[in-house]
Amino acid sequence: MKLYFSLFLLIITSAVTAQKQYPKNYFSNPMRIPVVLAGTFGELRSNHFHSGVDIKTQGKEGVPIYAPADGYVSRIKVQQYGFGKALYINHPNGYTTVYGHLKRFEPTIQQYVKDIQYKKENYNTGNLFPTPDKFPVKKGQLVAYSGDTGGSGGPHLHYEIRDTKTEHIINPMHFGLIAEDTKSPTIQKLMVYPITDDARVNNSSINSVISFKNTGNGNYVAEKITASGTIGFGVSVFDRLNGALNKNGIYSLEMQVNGKRVYYHDVETFSFAESKYINLLIDYKHYKKFRNRLQKTHKVDANKLSLYKDLINNGKVQIENGANYNIEIIAKDFNHNTSKIRIPVQGVESNLVFKEKDTTNYKIIAANFNKYTQKNITIAFPKNTFYEDCFIDFKVKNGNAIIHNPTIPLDKRYTLTFETSFLTEEQKQHVYIANVTNSKYPRYTSTKKKIDKVYTTTKLLGTYSLRFDSKKPTIQLYNFNNNQWISKNKTLKVKIRDTESGIKNYRASIDGKWILMEYNHKKGILTYDFNDLELQGSKHLFKLIVSDNVGNTETISTTFFRKLN
Repeated sequence: MKLYFSLFLLIITSAVTAQKQYPKNYFSNPMRIPVVLAGTFGELRSNHFHSGVDIKTQGKEGVPIYAPADGYVSRIKVQQYGFGKALYINHPNGYTTVYGHLKRFEPTIQQYVKDIQYKKENYNTGNLFPTPDKFPVKKGQLVAYSGDTGGSGGPHLHYEIRDTKTEHIINPMHFGLIAEDTKSPTIQKLMVYPITDDARVNNSSINSVISFKNTGNGNYVAEKITASGTIGFGVSVFDRLNGALNKNGIYSLEMQVNGKRVYYHDVETFSFAESKYINLLIDYKHYKKFRNRLQKTHKVDANKLSLYKDLINNGKVQIENGANYNIEIIAKDFNHNTSKIRIPVQGVESNLVFKEKDTTNYKIIAANFNKYTQKNITIAFPKNTFYEDCFIDFKVKNGNAIIHNPTIPLDKRYTLTFETSFLTEEQKQHVYIANVTNSKYPRYTSTKKKIDKVYTTTKLLGTYSLRFDSKKPTIQLYNFNNNQWISKNKTLKVKIRDTESGIKNYRASIDGKWILMEYNHKKGILTYDFNDLELQGSKHLFKLIVSDNVGNTETISTTFFRKLN
């Protein structure tokens, strides 16, 4: 009896400690509006997992944000992209809350940041670390206003909770943030993968999409397949929450074979360092071709994600001839709404002997440094740029460097170098490297120049080309005209644009003094707030210098008039 009791305690203790217990009532909601999510924690994004939740702000900016608990402002950062204007609050319970894409900070913090921007004469502040006694906050105290700055796709609050010591990000839902959700996830696509050379599915050695039916109540049934060897599966799945149409991410994915769990992962917590391995969790090749993310229920050897639990044979299923298998893939959201897809599999030995392999003249040994040159173009891959050994294509055609295609994920940047000795001196001044994989939308790639060479570093395979930009950026007065009285204007706005290499920097002044202009890169508008400086006199000279990424510069000088306050 004592032994059974000990075993019972062990089971209970294991269940309790399997997931860390987080304080449920410590943090209040950061905004005093209903919590409706536009994005969930751990959602699949380009090259990373979503590190927080995106809380809708009713389609507007300027919603007040309040400290969810006592603490102090530990970090502030203002940048053009990423989180835009961001605020970090350390709390005495060992956690840090993060607020991104803000419109502005509360007045005292806002002035502190603006003073630094004027001192540096730069919109981007870098990381600012105020001392703990600089901005102490109490629970419920105003700290900022929601916005749409940085890489935001619309007004919302990006909200995170991190472990202060480790910087690991944790799903805020574990801390009691509640968003109404009664809807089961939706399964869109099912893929099966013959993994080993001898593996076959429906007498084929290629990855196959499997048809299925929705039988209601979150249940799906796939068509029966025949298979042999070692196979794996992948599903495309999303979740919708109440009150929103956004296709959000799920919380957990599980696979059972004949009732036994062989695969499981969830998005309770992860570190920033491991987020890049999302490209090994998903079917990266499928995503690059079809813009649809399939989450694989089998783990590849190079994948170092800590999300996985209870893996048997890394989720790979060994099919025996003559045996029958009931495969079930289970997707859940945070509120345990569940969808299941059942896949009947029959083990049938295949008569297909040969499995074709992709080979080229360029074999990559992942553990080695790999360097190749064709004509005037060189590619150099550091050790472990690739996750596994593979073959890639590399050719030069019509001056373009065709480096395989962007269907293989990379762990590191590689160097792409073009010789430019054949260019004129004028061409060298205006040359840059562009990613032209999508020929309709060539993209500037950060280009560095040496004598008779230009080079870039990138994590994307694909097609690259030399492009030339001799056009200056354009500047257009937006809310005023030259020699206009604008006494009633609260702001001064200018629209800037560059159609080639893109805007790199700008510098604005009034009467020779640097002024802070915020750049909304989505609309191409620069904005100055007249409250920043006390202007002397009524006639003022506004000057703006805008440069693109190859050094083409446009300057505008214009006069405006304002009455003295």
